[in-house]
Amino acid sequence: MKKINAAIIGYGNIGRYVLNALESAPDFKVAGIVRREATPIEGINYPVVTDVTALKDVDIAILCVPSRHIKAYATEMLEKGIHTVDSFDIHTDIAAMRRELDVIAKKNNRSAIISAGWDPGSDSIIRTLLLAAAPKGITYTNFGPGMSMGHSTAVKAIDGVKDALSMTIPIGTGQHRRMVYIEIEEGLDFETVKSTILNDDYFKKDDTVIQQVDSIEPLKDAGHGVTITRKGVSGSTDNQLFEFDMRVNNPALTAQILVSTARAATKQMPGAYTMIEIPIIDLLPGDRDELITALV
Repeated sequence: MKKINAAIIGYGNIGRYVLNALESAPDFKVAGIVRREATPIEGINYPVVTDVTALKDVDIAILCVPSRHIKAYATEMLEKGIHTVDSFDIHTDIAAMRRELDVIAKKNNRSAIISAGWDPGSDSIIRTLLLAAAPKGITYTNFGPGMSMGHSTAVKAIDGVKDALSMTIPIGTGQHRRMVYIEIEEGLDFETVKSTILNDDYFKKDDTVIQQVDSIEPLKDAGHGVTITRKGVSGSTDNQLFEFDMRVNNPALTAQILVSTARAATKQMPGAYTMIEIPIIDLLPGDRDELITALV
């Protein structure tokens, strides 16, 4: 079996878990890690480079970079003839980014799967299935309580923030509060930094509470979760109630979904996709007939 040669782009929290998931997968091998500096990483024996072209025969790039940088990285990789997968999580921008990357992917005869984390991503599949089961009704997605990696990263990128943690607290019926804890650089004004955060796209539509702390470290916990509830109608039958619930290590699950979706990306026709558009069986390794026999 020819293994899929995967490059990890970015080696932060997600990148580390992606490496672990790739090493555990039977059909992948690690081509190397691309980061801003090509300094060796303790305990890592794979090539560490600053440009993906320094790696050999890369089939797919797994983008482990902040959401605001994903489009640029995806464009670069696709134009170099490399499939891509990412966990872009700015929900309101997903459709537009898919349209833009679709043109680039088709032009370069490659595929890109975007927003392949657990939400958006695998949770999107759950919501789609529940909609098919009860076409009329209401779905509520309640996140947390837990650390939001995307929101935490967004806060860390704001000038004056030394470190940050954004917690998502469910308050019911799909509504959430963002509890944001920040360390700020010495000499900077907390109220100025706070105002910038509140006006950021990640936070300006949410109920957000910001607190200054001396250190983020004692507050960190990678646990997260989601409960998806749909109450609706199947045909003309009322009172159909469905609930999906999970409690997870956030970066570990995101990384595993990225690796599974990277596998699927190599099986698609050229173009850009979200997870609800690809055959779910393509996420799995192994013989298709054997998978159908085991799972259907």
